[in-house]
Amino acid sequence: MDVILAKDVEKLGQVGSVVKVKEGYARNFLFPQKLAYPATAGNLKIVAQKKAKRAALESKLKADAQALADKLAKVSCTVSVEVNDLEKMYGSVTETEIVKALEVEGSRSTRSRSIWNNRSPNWGCSRSPSNSTPRSWRKSVYG
Repeated sequence: MDVILAKDVEKLGQVGSVVKVKEGYARNFLFPQKLAYPATAGNLKIVAQKKAKRAALESKLKADAQALADKLAKVSCTVSVEVNDLEKMYGSVTETEIVKALEVEGSRSTRSRSIWNNRSPNWGCSRSPSNSTPRSWRKSVYG
């Protein structure tokens, strides 16, 4: 029996995939748990429409993210933080501090979107003097 998976099922498939299973497994487990539904012509057409809609949405989101990345690639901002005698930062530079620094540089707010996913403590660091503390690090975020 062919079924269309409504949710990801371990060792079977992902959402929207058509898989062949035994009738008892489908009738006794997949259908009652609402993990799958029968692969009829109408259901296959609905799945194809959903996949097309999802692909269009993903391509739009990817284009928007690429436009933002291109814009941010041209921007450089500096955030000063204090360091100890071993030149290790106290705390970390947060996304909020970076957004504030970008706003000071003239970029409009990107607070609703995540600027980066991977927070690395040594990402783009360069040592430079600061007026507020004898030793500090300036984080060069983009550039």
